[in-house]
Order: sequence, then structure tokens, then C-alpha cells
Amino acid sequence: MKNKIVKRATSKLTAIKLPKWISHINSFSLFNNGNLGSDSSLALSPFKVMVQKEITDHIRNWRFIILFALISLACMGTLFATLSDGMKVLVNDTTENNFFFLNLFTKSDGTLPAYFVFVGFLGPLFGISLGFDAISSEQNRGTLSRVLAQPIPRDSILNAKFLAGIIVISVMFFALSFLVLGAGLLALGIPPTAEEFIRIMVYTVLSIVYVSFWLNLSILFSVRFRQSATSALSGIAVWLFFTIFYPLIANLIIKGYEPSKYASPKAIYFYEKLKFYLVQIMPNELFDEITSAILVPSVRSLGPLTTEQMQGAIPSSLPLGQSILLVWPQFTGLLALTLLCFLFSYLLFMKREIRSRG
Repeated sequence: MKNKIVKRATSKLTAIKLPKWISHINSFSLFNNGNLGSDSSLALSPFKVMVQKEITDHIRNWRFIILFALISLACMGTLFATLSDGMKVLVNDTTENNFFFLNLFTKSDGTLPAYFVFVGFLGPLFGISLGFDAISSEQNRGTLSRVLAQPIPRDSILNAKFLAGIIVISVMFFALSFLVLGAGLLALGIPPTAEEFIRIMVYTVLSIVYVSFWLNLSILFSVRFRQSATSALSGIAVWLFFTIFYPLIANLIIKGYEPSKYASPKAIYFYEKLKFYLVQIMPNELFDEITSAILVPSVRSLGPLTTEQMQGAIPSSLPLGQSILLVWPQFTGLLALTLLCFLFSYLLFMKREIRSRG
């Protein structure tokens, strides 16, 4: 009697559970064989899982928590210092009196640097911290060979790490921008204009592109070097070179070509052009020029001008479209550097031989 009851119960359980298990097994076998049938969304599920896993790893990592807190405290500190002590400077500024919210990103009371200065200085460190051990750490732990043993395209691993880093960077910078807008709205009591809001959003997107360059550079070093410490030191060395050492080298070159005080205006103009082109190699200088044109509408030129070009010029604010055209060469250069780093890391990763540790 007991055996009959047990048999009936097990038959009912198998009748309930078996169709679900069969559907899962069939879908998994179809995905492994590459025959997706009508449900093409299954092809994206492994990539989505990898992106979610990378985002979770970034958020739970203490490096991300510390750097996010550091950047947030620095930006909020300079914002509240400006709002508390420098409100008269923001409101009574005759050159930018129509752009109060833009002044929150560019002005400071002198105790701390402005908001965009902290972003330009700490943003590269944030990008390097997200990508310096993207590939090397997984290869040292032996998990990379296990993942590649699955029916997953190799480039999906690199693409997932890059996309997850971009998402984390985007969320952080948009959150900071909206925090500044909210603080300014509470302090000033007036909403930003449409042009102010669009300029701030454009600046936020350009900041994401700038930090993405350092993210791609650190991923490139992570693919190239097996040790994570070597990759991190290489990324920091490049950042220090463009921040400290390259300006010193450029100044030495500029001093060697400095014209005399009796030189012709043409010679002085070419000297200023030389100074301008020498600093265009620096990614941080490109970002500073983009920031100055987007957040300060009165900036009408980034390079030297001749007296003929300055004749008849009326000092006024440029519309947003003209400001974007003004920094378009700098933006394309920064974007090209970002894509170039990603291309090199992609080629190195696809040609790299990865073996299991066992």
C-alpha cells in the first residue's frame, strides 16, 4: 500500500516538473548548437549576464567605493563652498549673468578648485581603477580559460568588460551632474534654462568619453601585461606623463623657439600656433578645452587669432551649436584615442593564447 502511494506521488511530481526541465534543457541545447529558432533573444543572454556580473563586481569592489566617495566628496565640497561663500560672485558676474548653473561647474570661492578641475584630475584615476585588472586578474585566477571553454564568443568577454565600465562611469557622472543641478536649484530658487541644461548634459557625456579613454587604456595594459600591478603602474605612468612631465618637455621646446620682443607679428603668431599644437597631444588638455568652450559660452576661440580675425568681433556668448563646432576637432581627437585603445586591446586579446592553469 505504501509503495503504491509513493509511486503515485512520484508520478504526479514528474508530470508537473518534467515539462519545465525539458523546456530548459531544449533551449540550452539549442543555444549550444547555434540553432536559436524563433527566440533570438537567447543569443544575447550570455552577454547580458556577463555585463551584469561585471557591474556587480565593480559596485562591490572597495576600489570603486573609495574612489566614488572621494570624487563625490571633492565635487560636493567645492560646490557647497561656492554656494555658501561665493554666491555673490555667481549672481553678480556680469560676463555670465545669464548662466548661473554653468557657473556652479566653473566658478569657485578660492578655497577649493572648481568642479570641472576635480573631474579632469580624478576622472583618469577612476577609469584606470576600473580596468587595470580586467583581464589579467581573471587569467591569474584561472577563470578566463574556464569561461572561454564555454560556447561564448571570445570578444564578448572584452566587450562586456568595456560596456560594464561605461555604464558604471555614466551612472556616476550623471548622478553628480544632477546633484549639482539639484543643489543649485535649492540655492538659487530658479530652474536652469534649456540651454544650460543641454550644455551640462553635453559636458557630462564628454566627461564620460574622457574617462572612457583611460578605461580603454587600462584595459589595453591589462591585456598586454599578465600582472595586475604592472598594468596599474603603466596606466598611472601614462597619466603622470601627460599631467606633469609632458608639459615640462613642451615648455622646454617652446622656450627654444621663443621669438624676441622685436619679432614680427607673423613670427609671434606662428610661435603661438606652435604652443597650441604641442599641447593638443595631451588628452587632459583636450578635455580642458572642451570644458571651457561648453561650460563658458563667452569662449569664442581656442587657438591664437590674428589681428585681422579679431577686427569686428563682438564680445558675446556663442549659441550651443557654435560651441560644439568650436570643440569638434578636440572631441573627435579624444574619441579617436579612445577607439584606438579599444582596437589595440581587441586585437591583442583575440590573438592571445590562453591556457588553463591545470
